[in-house]
Amino acid sequence: MKSPAEPKARLPFVVLLLAAGTFLMSTTEFVIAGLLPDMAADLNVSVSQAGLLITAFAVGMIVGAPTISVATVRLPKRLTLVLSLLLFAVGHIVAALSPAFEVVLIARVVTALATGAFLSVAAVVATSAAGPSNASRAMGVMMSGMGLAIVAGVPLGSFVGQAIGWRGIFWALAVLALVAAAVIGRFAQAEQAGQQVVTLRSQLGVLREGKLWLLLLATALVSGGFLAAYSYISPLLTDRTGVDEAAVPLLLVGFGIGALLGTVVAGRTGDRAPLGTYLAIAGGSALVLLLLIPLSPFVVPTAVLVILLGFTGMGVTAIATPLAVRFGHSGPSLSAALTVSAFNVGIAAATWLAGLALDSSLGTTGPSIVGAAMAIAGIIPLLILAAMRATRRTPSSEPDGIEKTLERELLV
Repeated sequence: MKSPAEPKARLPFVVLLLAAGTFLMSTTEFVIAGLLPDMAADLNVSVSQAGLLITAFAVGMIVGAPTISVATVRLPKRLTLVLSLLLFAVGHIVAALSPAFEVVLIARVVTALATGAFLSVAAVVATSAAGPSNASRAMGVMMSGMGLAIVAGVPLGSFVGQAIGWRGIFWALAVLALVAAAVIGRFAQAEQAGQQVVTLRSQLGVLREGKLWLLLLATALVSGGFLAAYSYISPLLTDRTGVDEAAVPLLLVGFGIGALLGTVVAGRTGDRAPLGTYLAIAGGSALVLLLLIPLSPFVVPTAVLVILLGFTGMGVTAIATPLAVRFGHSGPSLSAALTVSAFNVGIAAATWLAGLALDSSLGTTGPSIVGAAMAIAGIIPLLILAAMRATRRTPSSEPDGIEKTLERELLV
């Protein structure tokens, strides 16, 4: 029986290692936005064509996370993490060496496949190592690497990229990935022989779980909601709020700080009340986005709301994956991978709709309106899950049962 004090226990060292890996993966996903003009000039394409490098990465994440999860179902998870980091490094090296845009585009897809595989497997490793009563807390710490990437990795990468070029940044990311592969290979918990691996059939069995699909729908809508506004926050700040262009990065750092805090707080509260925490995230995001529409002409309220947008929105990354693993406990890796895909589906749909709204009569407030509508819509599947009492304890969802399933899949 679990001790009442367990939720306050120190998290395993592997969770911190995976947070560092998440920081690395998230930096490569977001830093490219600041490098697009240089990449376009170097590769002899337009900036809009270079923007396909972002789209390709998102598509690679959507398709790659569940596909790689199924393909590596019989591989030890530590080996999958190391191979993902090595593939990540290879993708960056190929891109850094190639003068052809098409090759760089393919390399970005390969990098996205590696990123999706790493994040989905890392989620299972982190939650299993921490135990069921600390799963959300472990995810909060692991995904704080994403918030830290937004706060420090992306601005620093953009700054360094201006000095050494985008190819230099790609070389640096490749070297860091190789170091991370060596460290995780050395310190991640070793597999033990003689334990049964979760089968492909049990993995695919999660696709029949209605609660999981409701959760994935909520994740796509809620994460897409805050990212719709964030993706086009710069024109809102400069054209409507009147912020000087040079000050925009400072406000984006504020968003990142809010995101970093939000993942940690959501992780700590999500273990005790997962659906309640998720509803608070969705409701908080919707409220912030609704307030941003009338208050965006004013500098101070807008600055506060940008920070709160990061705080409320990024909490999704800490709470969605543990819940997905819980609902799809017969195939934890695939459940986690589908959450990664849902997050990126939300990004793709939200940025497309927000771009249409920005070009419409709604103007700079259009993305916030789209975001608010998506966040509000995301509350509906969460309320259905609450009405179903989806997180109540049943024989198949008791923590020990999930933990044993995770142990079989992890071979630890």
